Amino acid sequence: MSDFRLRVFAAVARHLSFTKAGQELFVSQPAVTKHIRELEAQYGQRLLERRGNRVSLTEAGRLLQAHAETVAQAQQLLEDQLLGLRNPDEATGRLRLGASTTLSQYVLPGLLPAFQARYPQVHLTLLNANSERIADALLRGELDLGFVEGRTKSKDLHYELLLPDELVAVRRATPSGLSTAPLTVAEALAHPLVLRERGSGTLEILEFALRAQQIKLSNLAVAIYLDNTEAIKSYLEAAPGALGFVSRRALDRELAAGLLEVVPIQGLHLARQFEAVWVQGQVLARPAQRFLSFAQNQLDNSKR
Repeated sequence: MSDFRLRVFAAVARHLSFTKAGQELFVSQPAVTKHIRELEAQYGQRLLERRGNRVSLTEAGRLLQAHAETVAQAQQLLEDQLLGLRNPDEATGRLRLGASTTLSQYVLPGLLPAFQARYPQVHLTLLNANSERIADALLRGELDLGFVEGRTKSKDLHYELLLPDELVAVRRATPSGLSTAPLTVAEALAHPLVLRERGSGTLEILEFALRAQQIKLSNLAVAIYLDNTEAIKSYLEAAPGALGFVSRRALDRELAAGLLEVVPIQGLHLARQFEAVWVQGQVLARPAQRFLSFAQNQLDNSKR
């Protein structure tokens, strides 16, 4: 349906690399160059500037990139709708999911195999990124449905409760065992802290809770910021004096193995919600509707 040269240009514009565009589309770099030159000849102006190994878009290139993205989205929508006509009661086509790190590592993987078995005609992908990145990807049309944690909400996105969660303080297990007396907030924050990166829902929840007690994150002794929970847990296992904050759902194996222990903190409660999210006013495509209902039902059953 769409001009293959337009797909080639869109790939170059996305990667700003002829080599990576060729790898994505399984064509040679000379073929990529040929298609770009043909487009430039067709429109009578340069679309890309090449300086050594660097590629940048011209003004005309940026205009064509926006058009190419619109064409690609329209074509995908048409293909999904045509597939849906084959069996109106079945979910078919593409489903691009995005989930913040805790969800993509500890909640959704247990649901995906059963969903794929139930809906084999759905072509499923999952982006693992922090909550901020998932929101941006939804607004840019790169995802069909997202799952996030955190408190900040965009007015351009619709949020729906999926599952409650709780953040807990955690450290390397002590040989003598955990004291029954909770730490004060001041005692807990005196430890070197291991925290998630900016843009993560986990850090946002902690920051909101500390702000309510007039405590600024910038005043804390942060040993390191890490971009995923597994890295935080591994760091804590190697750092007996450090304290981290992670989802309780992420600790089953480490607690059972005696590698880490939860540290109660008096007056610091870090409840949060996992939420499904999509573009405000947008009707979810059938595959996304099916997955959301499937996830909600499975998670509801697991709580019983």
